[in-house]
Amino acid sequence: MDQELFGKVDHYISEMLAPEDEVLKETIKSLDDENMPQISVTANQGKFLQVIARMCNAKRILELGTLAGYSTIWMARSLPESGKIVTVEFDPHHANVAKQNIEKAGLSDKVDIRVGKAMDIMLQLKEAKEEPFDLIFIDADKPPYAAYFEMALTLSRSGTVIICDNVIREGKVLDEHSDDDRVVGVQRLNKMLASNENVTATILQTVGVKEYDGMAIAVVK
Repeated sequence: MDQELFGKVDHYISEMLAPEDEVLKETIKSLDDENMPQISVTANQGKFLQVIARMCNAKRILELGTLAGYSTIWMARSLPESGKIVTVEFDPHHANVAKQNIEKAGLSDKVDIRVGKAMDIMLQLKEAKEEPFDLIFIDADKPPYAAYFEMALTLSRSGTVIICDNVIREGKVLDEHSDDDRVVGVQRLNKMLASNENVTATILQTVGVKEYDGMAIAVVK
């Protein structure tokens, strides 16, 4: 693969169709400033999530894995006046950084940051019998991906779109003998999607500045 070419094309797309404003640039910069990993989605992927949110007319969004709030901001900007995104972050420090970035973006009234384990908070949402979500973006720890997806279904309605990031792992999903928990986690998810009769799903391979990976996209029947 020509990684340099993929990176150039990614920049071409982002600069033309997904230009970052100062808030988004500062959000990415905050990762380095706060010694956090540079694992946010790319600008083009953020725009992709925003487009999907608009396509499904999302008024309620659930995100697992806030980090510094970069993808959160992209999606929150798609919401109508009364829209809400619930974003879940395990690390309190990450959540605090995200809170500051979201405030700078002027989106605090649309973003509900929940701190804790993703499964625990999804259970709380289920027990509270909150309205179903229109879009669910899963970008948290990989080993329990299949469990996250199954729980996401209980928070969905017919037509809800569920997107799971990082499901190709640079092609490592082809290794049936992998001892990498992250690879095994997404392998489990991908196999489950193939047999899950509650959704229509596929996987899109992704290349660009974040190298080679993929996103699973499912629509609840």
